[in-house]
Amino acid sequence: MATAAQTLEVVDLPPLPPAREIPQSWSDSIHAWWATTVQFEKESAASEERMLRRLPSFLPAGVAIPSPTPAVISRITQVALPSPQHAYINTLSMLPTTPPASEPVPTVMLHGYAAGLGFYFKNFPYLADEWVAKRGGRLYALDWLGMGRSARPPFRIRSKGVVDKVLEAESFFVDSLEAWRRAQGIEKMALVGHSLGGYLSVAYTLKYPERVSRLILLSPAGVPSSEHAHDVPSAELANPEATHGKHHHGKAKLVASTNGTATDSAKVEEAREPSKEEQARARRSMMRVVGTYLWEQGVSPFTILRWSGIYGPLLVSKYSSRRFSHLDASDIRDMHNYIYHISRAKGSGEFCISHILAPGAYAYYPVVNRIATVKVPVAFVYGDHDWMDPAGGLAAIEKLKAAGNKDARMYVVDNAGHHVYLDNDHVVNRLIVDELAGKAYTGKALYA
Repeated sequence: MATAAQTLEVVDLPPLPPAREIPQSWSDSIHAWWATTVQFEKESAASEERMLRRLPSFLPAGVAIPSPTPAVISRITQVALPSPQHAYINTLSMLPTTPPASEPVPTVMLHGYAAGLGFYFKNFPYLADEWVAKRGGRLYALDWLGMGRSARPPFRIRSKGVVDKVLEAESFFVDSLEAWRRAQGIEKMALVGHSLGGYLSVAYTLKYPERVSRLILLSPAGVPSSEHAHDVPSAELANPEATHGKHHHGKAKLVASTNGTATDSAKVEEAREPSKEEQARARRSMMRVVGTYLWEQGVSPFTILRWSGIYGPLLVSKYSSRRFSHLDASDIRDMHNYIYHISRAKGSGEFCISHILAPGAYAYYPVVNRIATVKVPVAFVYGDHDWMDPAGGLAAIEKLKAAGNKDARMYVVDNAGHHVYLDNDHVVNRLIVDELAGKAYTGKALYA
């Protein structure tokens, strides 16, 4: 079967310098930091373009539409917003050159925290072919305001109560999405959101219900309430093959014997040296305490990256090389460069997040407690070793069905973690197209 890259026209583009190799030493990190500092905006744009050139229909700025005209034209634009001043949304548009008479509702893809639209690079070619070219549906991918390569306006919370802070912080993103929709002249749209993007997709639907036709939530953050407690995401980073089951951290009691008599286990525990595992567990516990304090003070991982200066590229490499190790070497290198550039940019939207989510992505105002009023079809999608707890999705589906929304279901995708769309793009790509077409995915993924 032909792939999307084989069936869509491939446009010849002027060469783009390759991304720098992923730093392996402090010296490499210093050189990478200096090269980025000298021409940050130019290098940032290039890091995004390298990701998007995997899309056969992508045309960089300044490149004319070739003849004969391709079936799909994909471009990056900066859509201006009426407020705040000089704000804009970085937008990838994938548009059919010959729209059908009966055009599907446009689709908008929304990224998660610490990400950008470029993270969907493995999904764009298939969706451009199967959805845009063959079905005539317009497809957009956005960088949230204050994230990715969108504008970075200052943000300051003014509300006092917890829920009021949540709603004000949500509005920073939700209202900018609504302003983008109006600027694009779109009446209604289907939202595909990952992690924080899934959470905010629900928040947008609750505020502007008449503007949404359906929701596809890829490992959404902030769904369960406190009874669905789950470990922090560091578990997946440390072991990408880990399953999504509960982790038990309780210590087994040690009972020793001297002269045939059982000794008090508490005294034995106190006398012996802690094992390496226990020492590592204590360090992780302390790191969680410190991390929680910094998070609540509005100190984000990006703040620490900016503070790190010349060591920033090496710090990012520890994440990108490990978490995306299943990708091709060129993909990992380009992902690393892209992540570093969008993470080092001026702080903005990241400062809203601590008012929406507690550490571990637990929402202060959980989706499960609000989703019952959503009337459109909803699909939850999790990986089989996802650190987001699928129990939250099941609880949300129960709430939806009890309120009369029967078109709600959940998928668990094999061989995938939190970045389910990247870990198993073959399944998720087909799943998204089926859901957009209004039918349940019938492939290998499980659904309820």
